[in-house]
Amino acid sequence: MNTNQQSRLPFHDGEYSVSRPGAIAYRRTLAHYLNLIIPEFADLLELGCGDGTLLAMLACRSKTGIDASAKQIAAAETHCPAASLVCGDACEAAVDAAFDIVLVSDTLNHCDDAQALLEAAGRFARPEARLVITTYNTLWHPVLSLLTVLGLRAPQPDLNWLSAADTRNLAELAGWEIIKSEGRILVPTPIPVVSEFLNRCIAPLVPILCLTNIMVARKPRKLPGKPSVSIIIPARNEAGNIPAAIKRIPPFAPDIEYIFIEGHSTDNTWSEIEKVKAGHPDKKIRIARQTCRGKGDAVRLGFSMATGDILMILDADLTMPPEDLPKFYRAVVDGRCDFANGCRLVYPMEKKAMQFLNLCANKLFGILFSWILGQPLKDTLCGTKVLTRKNYEAIAANRAYFGDFDPFGDFDLLFGADKLNLKIRDIPVRYRDRTYGSTNISRFRHGILLFRMVGFAARKLKFV
Repeated sequence: MNTNQQSRLPFHDGEYSVSRPGAIAYRRTLAHYLNLIIPEFADLLELGCGDGTLLAMLACRSKTGIDASAKQIAAAETHCPAASLVCGDACEAAVDAAFDIVLVSDTLNHCDDAQALLEAAGRFARPEARLVITTYNTLWHPVLSLLTVLGLRAPQPDLNWLSAADTRNLAELAGWEIIKSEGRILVPTPIPVVSEFLNRCIAPLVPILCLTNIMVARKPRKLPGKPSVSIIIPARNEAGNIPAAIKRIPPFAPDIEYIFIEGHSTDNTWSEIEKVKAGHPDKKIRIARQTCRGKGDAVRLGFSMATGDILMILDADLTMPPEDLPKFYRAVVDGRCDFANGCRLVYPMEKKAMQFLNLCANKLFGILFSWILGQPLKDTLCGTKVLTRKNYEAIAANRAYFGDFDPFGDFDLLFGADKLNLKIRDIPVRYRDRTYGSTNISRFRHGILLFRMVGFAARKLKFV
């Protein structure tokens, strides 16, 4: 086969295989950001791996590369000897393995049929795999051309200049669903102090000007069978709401487990929980009392007790109607998202449900988190959050990246879900007035803490 004419992967030959200092610096910077996305435990396949320099810089469990050029594969064997390398067209190559991450890095800019390549990526992907795509920003076309003329960049064949919208469209035509997208790298060449400052501190603020667009995508899939559910209900001074919590939750799954976690109440919440358990022998009700403090600790205790396939959090104040839980269940089971997040800011809410300053703060947090996570998120502080137990266990296993910083539990889950490239989606609910008790949230003290956590997240996920 004449690979140069027929391959849908880029064919780098001769002059194109030269690794110049500028190219190495760019790949090193790109690898830094890819390593923030790609889990260390992942089995990774790069389509269009070139000479293997980028592949060698990635930190993951195993590496495989495919490239259409025999010369590039020979160079890759030197640069990345630990990788399994295949010479051939990705649309036809046979690889006897499936991967957690399929990486297509700057390859769509070169290949003859970008859609066919993205369709081929699906052949190598495990059911829960993620596709990571990097492409050049079209705004950089004249800049890269000038760098080539000045000899600071290796000569390249004619490129496909794909906008972010073009790439998203091609991915969706190939059966992939984009989870998040962000711009990275303002200065691709090494300039002492300047490059790191601009790439780390300024690039997150002006993603539209960055050289590289990075997208993460998944294959939508339904969960098999009829998954069971564990509903964790943290309760502190909520005695008057406990009986209603059980009565109002509809039977939306074949197996529902109710887990009440009481947290140092000063009223008779614990005795009400005991009464509910004794009064409903037909229901699977488990109860426990916290030894530590905070809703986050209560949620983690409840999750550790849970046996269901899907984990739900329902605040015991019942301001989020329990009748809406089936919406969250269907969203996760039908594969519409990996993480269902309640959103109180779509429908009109009852007059006393949320004070004006709280409403303003919630809207601000939604804007900040949408930017930090790269996914649309309107209401970060709604207590109702739903995900599979498998995904929660993965979040818990990787909790060390953020540490134990969140007394509420909401941000711990959101940050962890984003770090694992889970698709997060808002589920609109109608927010109701309390019928018993008062809020456990201190507007100003907890508000300051929430802003500190936003800054913490930005440092961990954006300014890195």
